[in-house]
Amino acid sequence: MSGSVLELQAADTMSDQLRHRREVLAEREQVQAAKNALLRWNEARTVVRRRLDELAAEIQKIEDDNTKLDKQRDKLHAQLKTVIAPREAEALQHEIATLTEQRSASDDAELEALEEHSRLETQLEELLGQEESLTNEYLGAESALAEAESDIDGELERIAERLKGLRADVDKPVLRKYDRLRKNYVIAAAPLSGSRCEGCHLDLSAAEIDDVRETGAKNDGVAECPQCGRLLIV
Repeated sequence: MSGSVLELQAADTMSDQLRHRREVLAEREQVQAAKNALLRWNEARTVVRRRLDELAAEIQKIEDDNTKLDKQRDKLHAQLKTVIAPREAEALQHEIATLTEQRSASDDAELEALEEHSRLETQLEELLGQEESLTNEYLGAESALAEAESDIDGELERIAERLKGLRADVDKPVLRKYDRLRKNYVIAAAPLSGSRCEGCHLDLSAAEIDDVRETGAKNDGVAECPQCGRLLIV
């Protein structure tokens, strides 16, 4: 039975290692990196589109305001042609000059908005051109991860079947103790190598070695490490 306990421990250790390897697969990091790249791309696209919408609304408002300014200025020009009094004419000219300044400032603002809109349209076009490659990279990473996980899962299934047989070969009292120890230790059963427990890597005294050998002789080679409490195979 002592051999069965060590085989059980070896199979459990292999299963632990495979599960850990599954959790830290390089393919998993690649999936996350590709996903992050897609998220950043989508965020950038959203920001650019939102700003383009804002600029379009801003440009439209400027054009609407310019139309109103032009109408006001045309009206004043028409009034100026009918005015005789110098003071009234001067007041109208002042209003026309003010509207002209406003129109000029509005034109500058529209030009600036149009230039930014053009730059962002180019940026959006570049972003849209990246969508296919980024998506393919993400899907490819996911596929590679699924394949790697499937390979490990297959190994885990084979080990799980082997574990069923190994557990059936171990006496129930020993198996219960083994399971309790496994809750606290990765290694619950270890061989005695010379005077050392290979579980805790501590040396046993001569008297302790005699005790565990005597216990092992009565229990199919299974004893207990007096240092760590693990199952000690002698």
